[in-house]
Amino acid sequence: MARLQVKGYSHLVREVSSSGIVNTNITEYETYMKRIKAREEHGDQIRSAVKDINNLKTELREIKDLIKELVNGS
Repeated sequence: MARLQVKGYSHLVREVSSSGIVNTNITEYETYMKRIKAREEHGDQIRSAVKDINNLKTELREIKDLIKELVNGS
């Protein structure tokens, strides 16, 4: 693949065939991938917390219904 240096940036090159910009700095790439992974893990934690909250809501609703039954003598 033919690549051209991007003027003013030592770690960026442009692929001639696709006109895409590629960062050749491995450290920056690894940092980027760590941020992506951390963002995904954070999203997973939020989804898990929402699921737990919804389960607690359901259980509280069931407890509330049982208490109503006891109070009404049913």
